[in-house]
Amino acid sequence: MKPADLEMLVERARRGDTEAVAALYRLHAPAIFRYIAYRVPTEEDAEDLTAEVFVRMVEGLPSYRSAGVPFEAWLYRIAAARVADFYRRAGRHGQTELFESLPDEAPLPEERLEERHEIAALKRALERLPEEQQTILLLRFVERKSHREVAAILGKSENAIKTLQYRALNRLAGLLGLAHKERHYLRGDDDDPSS
Repeated sequence: MKPADLEMLVERARRGDTEAVAALYRLHAPAIFRYIAYRVPTEEDAEDLTAEVFVRMVEGLPSYRSAGVPFEAWLYRIAAARVADFYRRAGRHGQTELFESLPDEAPLPEERLEERHEIAALKRALERLPEEQQTILLLRFVERKSHREVAAILGKSENAIKTLQYRALNRLAGLLGLAHKERHYLRGDDDDPSS
């Protein structure tokens, strides 16, 4: 959807157009769910928190002003706050559960088992990163956002995002026990944090 079309849709939703609200939900719910699903223990938790994000969206729409920040960035900020509240409310620490609904290309059972172990290890390692680093990696590599988009969502410069991503990938590689020579695939061929 073009930015101008999205702005018009948001404006209609702000004025109480329920069809526009539903369209915003359909447009953004899958990405918000994926973002949350990597951060919470169960699929049910992810579904509940995704619903909370969109309830907050509806509540906040009348006072929403873009102020140069994309609408999607506003939703991710709401999602990050809901995840933080989720852990604060229950005094919980990250737990790992694999979701049956994650994309599946129908591999052989032994491949699925190995993949699940790898996903579980990756999720455990991600949980050990600082919140900001987790968010950057999820937005960049799960949601496939550009450095510019992540910078807008987090309110930082692109260079800051590149540097934080570089540090997060190095730390993640260390947590996963990857040798230095195996880490190159995480950041490209050089060690330059600005790439």
